[in-house]
Amino acid sequence: MPPTNKQPQSSLKDRFQALQYLPPFFKEIWHTQPWMTAANVFLRLLRSAIPFLTLYVGKLIIDEVVMLLNAHSQDTAHLVLLIGTELALALSADMLNRATALLDSLLGDLHANRSSIQIMQHAATLDLAQFEEPVFYDKLERARQQTVGRTALLSQSLTQVQDIITIGFLGAGLAIFSPWLILILVLSIIPAFLGEFYFNSQSYALSYQWTPQRRELDYLRYVGASNVNAKEVKLFNLSGFLTERFREVSSAYYEQNKKLAIRRAFWGTMLTAVGTAGYYGAYAFIGVETVKGAITIGSLTFLVGSFRQLKSSLEGILNRFTSISQGALYLKDFFQFFDLKPEVASPVAPLPFPNPIREGFVFENVGFRYPSSQKWVFQHLNFKLNAGEKLAIVGENGAGKTTLVKLLTRLYDPTEGRILLDGRDLREYDLTELQRHIGVIFQDYIRLMMTVQSNIAVGDINQINNLDRIATASERSLAAALIGRLPNGFQQVLGRHFNGGTELSGGEWQKIALARAYMRDSELLILDEPTAALDARAEYEVFQRFAELTRGKMALLISHRFSTVRMADRIVVIENGQLIESGSHETLMAKQGRYAELFQLQARGYV
Repeated sequence: MPPTNKQPQSSLKDRFQALQYLPPFFKEIWHTQPWMTAANVFLRLLRSAIPFLTLYVGKLIIDEVVMLLNAHSQDTAHLVLLIGTELALALSADMLNRATALLDSLLGDLHANRSSIQIMQHAATLDLAQFEEPVFYDKLERARQQTVGRTALLSQSLTQVQDIITIGFLGAGLAIFSPWLILILVLSIIPAFLGEFYFNSQSYALSYQWTPQRRELDYLRYVGASNVNAKEVKLFNLSGFLTERFREVSSAYYEQNKKLAIRRAFWGTMLTAVGTAGYYGAYAFIGVETVKGAITIGSLTFLVGSFRQLKSSLEGILNRFTSISQGALYLKDFFQFFDLKPEVASPVAPLPFPNPIREGFVFENVGFRYPSSQKWVFQHLNFKLNAGEKLAIVGENGAGKTTLVKLLTRLYDPTEGRILLDGRDLREYDLTELQRHIGVIFQDYIRLMMTVQSNIAVGDINQINNLDRIATASERSLAAALIGRLPNGFQQVLGRHFNGGTELSGGEWQKIALARAYMRDSELLILDEPTAALDARAEYEVFQRFAELTRGKMALLISHRFSTVRMADRIVVIENGQLIESGSHETLMAKQGRYAELFQLQARGYV
């Protein structure tokens, strides 16, 4: 499948503009661990002077040897001192390299952990609608993929500064002898730099362009080798289908990458040859000048070494610039992810949540459609959920029942119309406080591969250490007997992902999930078909207990089993985005309308 993202243009201007993200990046590094950052910079400053000092001491050693030979002298005390000095410089360089590498590694790990936490925290503030957009996942993927890569960016950036200082020392010595050598040096490395810049730009463009396909490859790896999907993969013999799809996508990406790699290798060889020729041209010039007696043999070694070191350092700086600017382009993706802001948010001066709720919720001419969709889930929807009332919502799949729950909890805001709580628009209340006072269990609830205690505490995570409250919640959800049979009780790890874990049946998982609903002292409790995996008797018992425990409180029930729905005070029937019936079970059966039809159809299935 060909890539669908528009390929970004990565010009030299773009790269320089991307460097604006380096200061905030270093600010992030500093906040990660200030003393490590300061120590790293200081050690690199010391390290930057060592190449020049080493070459200069080498020059003095050779000149000293030549002088002793010409003078037929055996007074080697000064020579030994110079050699000892060079040894000290070599040992210092090694220790500084190891120290800076250690600090780079530690800082990189700390920052990778910190930025991963920041991504998770920021993602939690964004709208549910954003998580349902593929473009959002592409941005999230690009923000994530360089979390570890930024460790290299840190090291490269600091090394860049270190090499620039080193070049200052070496360049000064070379320029004193002959400024032409500096010109030859610059001209010899420009072609290779331009080649590296071009191909790094192409590499970034390819990576950006294929983001959706790389996400698909990750997904295929997961589906093809996951205990969650193992039954279907084996039963339906999906392995061949999945691996073939993986092979198709990965091969297409490989072919694109191979073409780029071959071109890069060819042109890199050609352009590097130009630089090598320039180096040996300078080498020849210095050698001729030495033969003429213009410079000493020690100066020859110093100049040749300086030229070689300068060439290497300049190539490193220029090539590293393309890597750093490429990393800065990824930093752009990282920081732009944090520029994403939710549209569903608390007002500046929110109203206090009514506790208790006195009137209830009112849907007033509410219409909703999902972002990037032209289809309305419903329009002109009007109904009320009264304080203390148990309301059931009935409708076929796709009628918008779960969407109503998402609107009540402000996971979404209505596209048109408004929802009132005690006469005030739901958007006037604090979002966190609103959601804290509403307990919801969805059909597709989260299954944490953690302890029973953690799984139940999800309902009110601040109470994770309140074992009494967790035990009470498990009793209310009828999960206590199940937990009593587990080897480690509330400390039993659930699922097969980790050693010692125990897998539960669908019905057992649902009792654990239902316990979460009882962790909160909620004003409104919503059950969105959470008992789908229970048999009819178990579901009836759960709803009977639910009715007892929510006496006097508001409750919203969504269930595909009409035998449990009939326990509600009032039933609302939704079809094609419209509310078509409302009333008690008896009232709706007497009307012989849509509800009665659906009830009778289901009843026949039990005959």
